[in-house]
Amino acid sequence: MPLPPTPVITAFERSPDRGRGLARDMRVRWALEEVGQAYEVRLVSFDAMKEPAHRALHPFGQIPTYEEGALVLFESGAIVFQIAERHAGLLPDDANARARAITWMFAALNTVEPPILDLQTARFLEGDKTWYDERLPLVKDRIRDRLGELSDRLGNADWLDGPFSAGDLIMVSVLLRLKASGLLDEYPNLAAYVARGEARPAYKRAFAAQLAVFVAGQPPAGS
Repeated sequence: MPLPPTPVITAFERSPDRGRGLARDMRVRWALEEVGQAYEVRLVSFDAMKEPAHRALHPFGQIPTYEEGALVLFESGAIVFQIAERHAGLLPDDANARARAITWMFAALNTVEPPILDLQTARFLEGDKTWYDERLPLVKDRIRDRLGELSDRLGNADWLDGPFSAGDLIMVSVLLRLKASGLLDEYPNLAAYVARGEARPAYKRAFAAQLAVFVAGQPPAGS
């Protein structure tokens, strides 16, 4: 019987996050490391992302993509879900617990992440607008609303619903975008929750792999 194909994912050739683990291929790398699945990475330049060959994999010209034989997927959440479905370790065996873990994946992407991305948009694309200083506090308050609700739900638990799951993997990945803002520190249990995610051996392996791409792409010292 032939061996199943090794998954191939795409990642930035030069990531705009400068090796901080925020690019969305990190979520996919982390999931693959958690389940012990070997994988290959194809690095893609910003120009190549908009070419027909890549758009055939990702119609919006972004990363990551996931290829496993004839299967081609895009969107990091969908890819992580596919990995969790195919391999043990990221979704509970109990049907109800499994459904709750999947719900947390959707909550991270659809409820928690949008206001966080709005903050990034405001800072990087709207900083020169006359209304920026008035808008920024409103954006931050919307994030605080979500973080407060999430903090109340997590309480003193280690993870969102029993053992670590794909729901936690996605949620931690989303919350990591707030570390530099200081907003996460306003909620100590959420900051500790993210730190637990970062402490997982699979996360560390994925982070090191993504960081190595950034380091390799830097010019030699003194050049």
